[in-house]
Amino acid sequence: MREVMRLLGKSLAPGLVLREMLHLISELLGLNRGRLVLADTGAAQAPGGPRTARIQHAYGLTQEEAQRGVYAWGEGITGKVLATGLPAIVQDVDAEPLFLFRAVTRDQLPPETVAYIALPVELNGATVGVLGCHRIRSRQRHLNDDLAVLRVLATLAGQVLQLEQLVAEQTRQLAVRNAELARALNTHTARYGLVGQSPALLKALGELERVSQSQATVLLLGESGTGKELFARAVHLASGRKEGPFIKVNCSAIPDTLFESELFGHERGAFTGAIQARTGWFEQANGGTIFLDEMGELPLPLQAKLLRTLQEGTLVRLGGTREVRIDVRLVAATNRDLAAEVAAGRFRQDLYYRLNVVPIRLPSLRERRDDIHPLALHFLSRANQAHQRNVHLTPEALALLDAHPWPGNIRELGNVVERLVLLADQAAVGPTELARYLGSAGQDTAAMAATLAPAAPVSQPPSAVAPASVSTAALPGGWTASPLVREYQSAHSHTPDLLAQVLAQHQGNQSRAAQSLGLTLRQFAYRLKKAGLR
Repeated sequence: MREVMRLLGKSLAPGLVLREMLHLISELLGLNRGRLVLADTGAAQAPGGPRTARIQHAYGLTQEEAQRGVYAWGEGITGKVLATGLPAIVQDVDAEPLFLFRAVTRDQLPPETVAYIALPVELNGATVGVLGCHRIRSRQRHLNDDLAVLRVLATLAGQVLQLEQLVAEQTRQLAVRNAELARALNTHTARYGLVGQSPALLKALGELERVSQSQATVLLLGESGTGKELFARAVHLASGRKEGPFIKVNCSAIPDTLFESELFGHERGAFTGAIQARTGWFEQANGGTIFLDEMGELPLPLQAKLLRTLQEGTLVRLGGTREVRIDVRLVAATNRDLAAEVAAGRFRQDLYYRLNVVPIRLPSLRERRDDIHPLALHFLSRANQAHQRNVHLTPEALALLDAHPWPGNIRELGNVVERLVLLADQAAVGPTELARYLGSAGQDTAAMAATLAPAAPVSQPPSAVAPASVSTAALPGGWTASPLVREYQSAHSHTPDLLAQVLAQHQGNQSRAAQSLGLTLRQFAYRLKKAGLR
């Protein structure tokens, strides 16, 4: 019993515990060919047939012998114990008509008198199995002693099975709960990489998901900077084509003379410089999705060829004669009013009708006020990691972001956040400093920042110094710092006097001094070196 309890303390894996228990019964008690017969469940139980059980754990039986040990309820000694829930003791297996010799034939047993003991194993008050073993009747130890030990072990076997059942149920419930949480997370915060849970965003996502499984062309409408590429990728990921390629093409970035070659490919010799054939974007997107951004920029002659490709599912390369069959789903986007373009004769009406099958309007950031905070924090985390900074926004700065009109939409918000991460002079960015990075609306936001700032004077830490010498007023909205600008900012954004002052404040601890300035230790050490401080 001590060995069994030690085993239970080491592992709760039922297979290991039960097999080792049978091993101990044989080695320590001499009760041989121990087996644990358990009721069949699921696929192991024949539909419509009698209820059955089989040997699932054994010691002293070959694999073939264990596989033969299948019993119907009420069949033989084992089946009788299963049906009645009462123990059975066979003094002599040769003299018992109900003993089946199913698992072990008589010639495999000792020639002397062999007894068989079978005890019920209960789970939640119901008999679900049988603990059985052979016993040489000439043993000097009393039968009642062996029965007492076997009863305890049968009870322990039932408890091990109950524990397994409880763990399996809890694991199942946790898996269900995790799946629900994952679905909720995808639904409400970052589904398909789209951050936010405002009603306007969820409405657009709902429309997207309803059409994603179809093959219909999707037309994304909305202002520049509203995330059309992310929505197009979401259409692809939500469709049955998600394992195929996703090809994105910005029509406004392709010269008119190269449009046909870029979209449909060309054959060798099709024009001067075409030294080899090239597959176009449509062929490369075969089996997947192609996203044509700024569709309003497509020249009229190419619009006719695109319409033919969409209608027939074929294309002809520039300079070629052979039709190439393709299977492509088109997602198009534009910030133009295509109906007005059609009326002005700059866009084909038949192509417009072909594209306008499923129009989805993407909301501007002004219509997604609830999403400004999560988007700003998302961009802030990404920029801090990319540039090894530790900048954060105060609640007043976040309130200022809410009040800003965001003419450039999400793209403008992302650029503003990255710019302030690169150029901020301190870890905590308040509304006054944030206003410097808000572009053309700087004066209005600065005034708003003054109303959001605390009324009473607040003593500033040593890190609150004059802005960096790199001016951001002249930087365009889409500015991204070049390595040269970053190096200049890294060396000159803090004066030697400030660095010395912060070091003195933190008793020479460079790690704490760097943290107070929103810098990494490496960046702080670099500034010290440039300033000539040791």
